[in-house]
Formats: sequence, C-alpha cells, structure tokens
Amino acid sequence: MSDQKKIKVLFRHRSMEMGGVEKVVLSMLNHLSREKFEITLCLNLNQGELRDEIPSHVRKVALTKGREDFSAISILQKIQLATRKIKLQRAHKNPHISHRLLQDLYDVEIAPTYAAFSSVLHSANKNSKKIGWFHSDITLPKLQPLVPTILKQIPQFDYFIFGSQQTKDILIKTYPDLKIPENQVIVNAIPIEELKEKADAFIPQLPEKPVFVSVARLHSRKGFHKLMEAHAKLLADGFDHHIIVIGDGDEKENLRKQAQELRVSDSFQFLGSLLNPYPYVKNADFFILPSESESWPLIIADALILQKPIISTNVGGIPEMILHNKTGYLINYETSEMYDAMRKFLSEPKFVQQLQENLNDIEKQFDNRKIFDAVENIIINLARS
Repeated sequence: MSDQKKIKVLFRHRSMEMGGVEKVVLSMLNHLSREKFEITLCLNLNQGELRDEIPSHVRKVALTKGREDFSAISILQKIQLATRKIKLQRAHKNPHISHRLLQDLYDVEIAPTYAAFSSVLHSANKNSKKIGWFHSDITLPKLQPLVPTILKQIPQFDYFIFGSQQTKDILIKTYPDLKIPENQVIVNAIPIEELKEKADAFIPQLPEKPVFVSVARLHSRKGFHKLMEAHAKLLADGFDHHIIVIGDGDEKENLRKQAQELRVSDSFQFLGSLLNPYPYVKNADFFILPSESESWPLIIADALILQKPIISTNVGGIPEMILHNKTGYLINYETSEMYDAMRKFLSEPKFVQQLQENLNDIEKQFDNRKIFDAVENIIINLARS
C-alpha cells in the first residue's frame, strides 16, 4: 500500500503518565500496520514517563509542554502551569487550535479513553470517522459526575470499543435504552516476549521474607488503604511479610501518613513509578491487586504470564482473566477478604504451588495478533464506509 493510500489515523490522549490506557495506546502505536496506516498521536500535555516511548514512525504533536520541561524555580513553574491551563482551556473551547497544530486531515480519529471523547467528537474535521474506547465501569461512584456527559457522547461515535465484556455488560444493564453504535469487545494486547525480557533486566534486592508486590496508580479506588489495614492486622497476628507498591498518584501522601499511623512504614514500601516494574513482579512471592474497580488490567495479564500467584479483587474484566482457585484467587473489595486471602497464601504453600503449576500454559490465553487484526479491520472498514 503506497503512502498516498495509507489511512490517516489520529489518536487523541491527555498525556503519557504510566498507566494501563497509556500502555494500550503504546501497544497500538507499535503494532498497527505501518503499511496500512499513517498514525499521529496528539497529546494535550507532552508529559509522563512514557512520552519518549512513542515509536519513531508515529508523529507526535502536543498542545502544551509537560512538567518535565518546566523551570525548577517555583515561581516560574507556577506561571508556566497557569499559562498552560489557559492554553488548554482555549484549545478545549476552540478545536481549530489543535487542527492548526496538526496541519492535516485524518480518516479516523480515536479516543482511547472517555477523557478524550470530547476532543475527538468536537474535532474541527467533521468528515473523519470517530472511534470511542471505553475501559471503565459506568457504575463507579467517582465516575458519576461525568456519566451524563458520557451517555450523551457514546451515541455520537461511529464505532465503539469496550475494553472488557464486563464493561459492556454493565453499561447495557445499567442503561438499557442507550443507543450504542456498532461495537466490539477488544481486550488489551500483551507484548509477551518484551515483558519477559524486561522481567530479566535485573534482580531486585528484596527482604528475606514473603513479599507481595502491586503495580498501580496511587488513587483511592485502587484500594491500597484497605490493603494496608489488612497488612497491619496480619503483622499483629504474627504473619511476617513485606509489601511493595509500584506507582505514583494523588493518594501518595495520604498513604504515607496512614503507614506512619499504623507503624508499617518499613514493611509497606512505596517505590514510586518505574518504567520497568517487572523484575519486582517476577521476583516477589505473590502479586496482589486490591482495586475497587478495573476494566481489563494489563498488569494482571503481565503477572499471569510471569507465572506469579495472584490475589485480586473480583471486579471488571478480571474474572475473564483469572479462574478462581485455579489461576489466581479472587476476593471482594473488603479489608477482611484481603486479610484472609493473604493469610491463606502465607500459610498454605501447597495451595500456592498448585496455582503456580496451573500457570504453566497461561500464555495460550493471550492472542495478540487477533487483537491487532480486530482493531485494524475496524479502522479500515470505517475509513472505506
């Protein structure tokens, strides 16, 4: 397919901080056909640990600079932040601003998360086909202020992709009269060989005791406050262990304060956001995800492929990934259930060993090519329609 016939595709996204959606975006940018598509990524903020991971064949355009580019002088940084906020507000009100920066017309525009729905739907290019991608549980309490807007936006898309079957099912169950465009469930792709290479990049120094690791943003819905309560109770009951949390976010200070109050600052360890958390996942004894809500979390798939015994809340698409008592252990979003599950893992080595043995052939569960082909076919069919 010649350059003239390539389908022009535009992804719109906020920034490239480490997160599940950002990894999905990177996965698509890396694996969608270069022969079929000419791809551009437009970021609101040129910000985040993954901003330099964009493949070289993808054009990157940013509406504003990221924090990484700001002055280290506090007063200048505040001025830069205020100026950036004004620029973003203007760009939100006037889609022609980003259109002038992009200097191109696209056949298909993609919003990889609901935060980008508005940017794509209000594009100055009225002739492009619009794809919405939804990874969230519509009933999540913290999402409720945005739900009326999201429900108005969904029918405006030409095509809609759900990140898990549960995400689609709960939307239809909650809003049965909602007119959803032509749609498909497409789970996230896993770069298996790259994951294994990264997991072997180094051997982290871990405490000589059972270690649970978790990788997630430090947001209240990720449940780390409950996990810390379960951790403190286990220690008090004589079950020595260590927890490592990899990730950053607004809850960091609250969690650090809680750790001090519970006197677990030494045993509940925060490593911050890491570009490569996988050596910790591979070398820890267990993986745990205590989230209140998820869609189809990549990190669960990563931990499965690294054959790590998993405890996870039974939310979102996770039960589509884990068979309870077979390839992992599913719990409700309750401190007491986190406590019971961790105690089981710490005191029943035969059970844990059986879980691990059941993960020997888990890679067969993940068919990446099928995922990329599905997305490519959606884009091609839309562009031709």
